[in-house]
Amino acid sequence: MVLKLYSNPYSTCSQRVFTVMKEKGLEYEVVLVDLMKGEQKDPVYMQKHPFGQVPYLDDDGFIVYESRAICRYLALKYADRGEPLIPSQTDLKALALFEQAASVEYSRYTTAAGGLVGEAIIKTFHGGTPDPEVVAKYKLQLSKCLDVYETILSKQPYAAGNKFTVVDIYHIPYAALFEKAGAGELIPERQNVKAWWDRISGRESWKSVMASA
Repeated sequence: MVLKLYSNPYSTCSQRVFTVMKEKGLEYEVVLVDLMKGEQKDPVYMQKHPFGQVPYLDDDGFIVYESRAICRYLALKYADRGEPLIPSQTDLKALALFEQAASVEYSRYTTAAGGLVGEAIIKTFHGGTPDPEVVAKYKLQLSKCLDVYETILSKQPYAAGNKFTVVDIYHIPYAALFEKAGAGELIPERQNVKAWWDRISGRESWKSVMASA
């Protein structure tokens, strides 16, 4: 059975999963969820995703939601396809560094980047007006976070070490919106962050996702 991803191509969370699927060369069906019509809040939909968001994956009746969980599931299930994307469970040191990077992405990077994109872009999309002070707050948080990334990436090419992983993929969708959010300078002004961004955003998987959006 072909994987079904209930998603929207403009959703950053959906884009993470699409990128992993492209990396793994998977066949999948996209079931479009119209966010503007509120289809994600339909009671029938929420039986599958109780928080009423996108995406969720249907793998022959097995349902999993939350984009990072879906990415990990696919990376592990199809570990023999393409690059591993998650370190071997037997390589404890590589796995620890992977979990470290995943924690940083979720608790620090996404707190700032997601807040910035949410206030500067998504709020407008829903008819609201961004608060300049809130935008500035998140931009400052993101700038400080990327200062630390600059140091980390001076010692290694990817977020979790020497190999490209799903953690790098997790970063891409928000970073692709920085310019539109008024923070386009944050990546180019940091040499190591810029080199990392060029490596991860230049992959064919992400280019393919963007071409379909």
